[in-house]
Amino acid sequence: MSLSAVVWYGLITAAIVLAALTTLHVVWRGVGLYRIRRAGPRPLRASHHRLWRDPAADDPLDLAGGPGGRAGAPVSPFTFLEEHATGSQPCVSVRDARGRRWRVKWGHEVNAEAFAVRLAFGCGYFAEVTHFVPAGTIQKASGLRRASACIDSDSGRFADARFELDDPAVNKLFEEHSWAWNDNPFVGTRELSGLKILVMLLSNWDTKDRRDVARGSNTAIFEVRTGGRRPWGRHEAQYLITDWGGAMGKWGANLATRGRWDAEGFTAQTPQFVTGVRDGIVEFGYAGQRTADIARDIPLEHVRWFHEIVSRLQRAQIVAALAASGASADEQSLFADALIARINQLGNAAIETVPAERRAG
Repeated sequence: MSLSAVVWYGLITAAIVLAALTTLHVVWRGVGLYRIRRAGPRPLRASHHRLWRDPAADDPLDLAGGPGGRAGAPVSPFTFLEEHATGSQPCVSVRDARGRRWRVKWGHEVNAEAFAVRLAFGCGYFAEVTHFVPAGTIQKASGLRRASACIDSDSGRFADARFELDDPAVNKLFEEHSWAWNDNPFVGTRELSGLKILVMLLSNWDTKDRRDVARGSNTAIFEVRTGGRRPWGRHEAQYLITDWGGAMGKWGANLATRGRWDAEGFTAQTPQFVTGVRDGIVEFGYAGQRTADIARDIPLEHVRWFHEIVSRLQRAQIVAALAASGASADEQSLFADALIARINQLGNAAIETVPAERRAG
């Protein structure tokens, strides 16, 4: 076959693949719009909507314990309740010794999720109570399918699992009732910009939202009652990311270039984290599922605000959070150094664009 024929067939193949992908995305979009319309208005009673809280209120901030603290960690023995058929990884629900219900997941997202929620918590963003459990036993586990490879059929033993609290007191709005990066009460605020920077800081490329409900949204709204059961308590809608499994590896626009929980890949991309400042907008090297929504048009003032928050975290806190997430000693060192380098890049971008007289003052 001649070279020209090879090139011709290559172009035809590329065109067919592109057409198929375009059609698939159109179908996904159509299915998503139908599901959102069919679901109707969100069943929310909240009068207050919140994306961020000041982490300075948690003193000292325990990143190893994360949201919920060390006292809120799952307590064995664990009793099997059910297996879940959905999701990309094996998952079951269990009840712990304190009667609390947990969703237990295995696979390559476990460590990334456990750490990402801790850093999100440390920066003031809402995150689910999540713990990495290196080993344990789940009693009465039977009839397993995908999870049969993760739980020993005789002893019930398991290893390297992510436990996520399933609190029935919280009204959880997922999928059709979740939120989108371009459609929420915080558009244009520094708090939303800060969450976007956090996503990039962690190299989380899996940023699907309500618009992607046909494939699964990774955002949610949790409605909680503040002030306990007192008459003056109110319902608060807390906006959060519920799936951080695509974090702590290499960002990328496609499957061939992206990864997760890869300390070397994370380190290698760190020099491209902040790429410059132009016309008061900070530019980032990040690419992901929704690059334009995440990385574009973040004002310098918002970066300064977020840097002030994230720079409060000490290396020892970050290392402790990594250790609590199952990172090896080498991973702790590589990830911590890279994160601090990225945080410094945010600070350098802010400082270098401040007039000299202000810096001197």
